[in-house]
Amino acid sequence: MAERPTLYTCARSRGFRATWAAEEAGVDIDLRMLPFPPRFLAPEYLELNPLGTVPLLIEGDVRMTESCAIAHYLATKDGYTDLAIAAGEADYAAYCDFTYHADATITFPQTVYMRFVLFEKDKGLQEAGEAYAKWFWKRLVKLEQRLESREFLCADRFTVADICCGYALVLAESVGLDEGVPENLKAYRERLRARDGFRRAWEREAAGPAAI
Repeated sequence: MAERPTLYTCARSRGFRATWAAEEAGVDIDLRMLPFPPRFLAPEYLELNPLGTVPLLIEGDVRMTESCAIAHYLATKDGYTDLAIAAGEADYAAYCDFTYHADATITFPQTVYMRFVLFEKDKGLQEAGEAYAKWFWKRLVKLEQRLESREFLCADRFTVADICCGYALVLAESVGLDEGVPENLKAYRERLRARDGFRRAWEREAAGPAAI
């Protein structure tokens, strides 16, 4: 019997995308929780991932460190599921675009804001961090317009694109960035939170075993 994929992550981090995708896809993973930030609080983790970042997925020779890529992998590794959109299917291009958009355009300014406003206040760069908050809010326009007349981002169904973009909206609320989130995106976020897969993943991370 093949070993289960092992996922190393920190609670509520970008790795939540992978935990959530596993629950939605019905993939049995070995979930291992790390303290944040692991590069300082669990230095032995660097032996597994020299970057010191989360998530990290290991399955045989497979080693992956990008949360959106891991979510897509878990949704397709045993064959395409409804969580992913295949080439030739309607909205395939939109699925690829929004899945990459999640980290490249939306989560990036959030991480800069968090670094300088929440984690490294002593560096005196809070003004720069606040500027990235405004950047984040402006970059939500693409999601806002896309969801004006639809429930989910692609193909009229819930997909990995929703997991990847939806996580950024969940993160926004938890780190003090909700002020500039449009109302239709807040409603979208609540629809995602109501999913059984989301709730199972949230609870599983809270109760997950320590990795190290």
